[in-house]
Amino acid sequence: MVGWANHRNPRRIHRRTDAAASALAYRETVFRPLKTYQLVTDVVVAGFFALTALVVELQLARGWDGDYAAAVLAAVLVTMLLSAALALRRLSPALALALAWLAAIVQMSFGRPPSPVDLAIFAVLYATAAYGSQLVFWLGFASSFVGALVITVYLVIGPYFGSGGVTWSSIPIALAVLVAAGFALLLSWTVGALVRTGVRARENRDAQQRAEAEAVTEQERVRIARDMHDVVAHSLAVVIAQADGARYASAADPAAATTALGTISTTARAALADVRLLLTQLRHSQGDGPQPMLADLEELYAHVRDAGVELRVDVDPAPNGEPPAAAQLAVYRILQEALTNALRHGDGGAVDVRLAWHPSLVELEVRNAVAHAAPPTESPGHGLIGMRERAQLAGGRLDAGLEEDRFVVRAQLPIGAPA
Repeated sequence: MVGWANHRNPRRIHRRTDAAASALAYRETVFRPLKTYQLVTDVVVAGFFALTALVVELQLARGWDGDYAAAVLAAVLVTMLLSAALALRRLSPALALALAWLAAIVQMSFGRPPSPVDLAIFAVLYATAAYGSQLVFWLGFASSFVGALVITVYLVIGPYFGSGGVTWSSIPIALAVLVAAGFALLLSWTVGALVRTGVRARENRDAQQRAEAEAVTEQERVRIARDMHDVVAHSLAVVIAQADGARYASAADPAAATTALGTISTTARAALADVRLLLTQLRHSQGDGPQPMLADLEELYAHVRDAGVELRVDVDPAPNGEPPAAAQLAVYRILQEALTNALRHGDGGAVDVRLAWHPSLVELEVRNAVAHAAPPTESPGHGLIGMRERAQLAGGRLDAGLEEDRFVVRAQLPIGAPA
C-alpha cells in the first residue's frame, strides 16, 4: 500500500503543478501587474468616490417617487459596484467593465435615473482602451455604442421616463440623447486609446533604442575581436617562424639565433602594445584602438621577410595623394591576415603581393604556394571571415581560394567608401 501511494504521489504533484500553472496563467491574463503605490492610489480614490457618491445618492433618493427603502438599496448597490469598478480599472479592466455593466443593469432594474455616480463609467471606458488587452480594448469600444443605445432606449421608453410611449415628437429627443451619450462614452474611450498609442509608441521607441545600442555594442565587439585576431595571429606567426628558423640555423650560424631573438622581441612588444590598446578600448568605449596605415606596411613586410619568406611586392600604380584612412586600414589588415596565412599554410616559397591604386578603387592580390597537407580552404576560420568582413565594411569584396597550386587572396575596395 505504501508503494502504491508513493507511485501515485508524483501524479498528484503533477496535477497540483498543472493547476498552479493554470491559476498563474489566468491571473496574469485577467490582472495587470501594478506597483504597490498604484494599487493604493486606486483603492483610496475609489473609497473617496464611494463615500462622496453615496452621500449624494442618498440625498437624491429622498426626492424619488416610490419605495424609499428600495431607492436606498439601489443607491448603495450601484455605488458599491461602480466604486469597485473604479478601484479595479487599472488592475483588471475586464472585471471593471463587467462590474460597470452589472451596475447599469441594477440601476435600470430599479428604474433609477442617471445620477452623478455614473461618472465612474467614463473612467472604466478610458481604462479599457488605455490598459486593457486587445479583446477588452474592442469590448470597451463596442460598449460605448451599445451603452449609448441602451441609455437612449431606457430614457425614451423606460419605466421611469417613457410613460407616454414613443411618439413622433420624442424621436428627435431620442436622436439627441443617442448622439450625446455616444459622444460622451466614445470620447472617454478615445482618450484612453490615444494614451495607449502614446505608451506603445514610447515602448517601441525605447525597444528600438535598446536594440540599436545592442547592435552597436555587438558590432564594436566583433570589430575588436577582428583586430585582436589580426594582431595576435600575425605576431604569433612571425614569432613561430623566427623561432623555428633560429633553431635550425643556430648550428651553422650562432649569430642567426641572436637576430631571430631580436625580431621575436620586437614583434612581441609591438603585439603587446596593440593588445593593450584593444583591451583599453574594451574597458572604455571611447578609447582609440590601433589604426595602422600604409606607412606601416614596410614594417609588416619586414616582419614577413625576417621570418625567412621571400616577399615580392609590386605597387602599380601608386596611390595618387593620401588615400582615405578607412581604405588604408582595410588594406593593411587584409594584407596582414593574408601574409599570416602564407606564413602558417605556405610551403616556404615566395609570396607575391600586388597593389594597384586606381582613381576610384584599390586592387589587392596576395599569392603563395600552399603546403599540400593543410590547404587554408579546407577549414576556413576567423582569418578568412575577418578579411571578407573588412572588405564588405569598406564597401568592396574579397575572394580567396586555391588556383592550381597557389592560394590567392584577391580584393577590390572602393576609395572613399564609408566603412
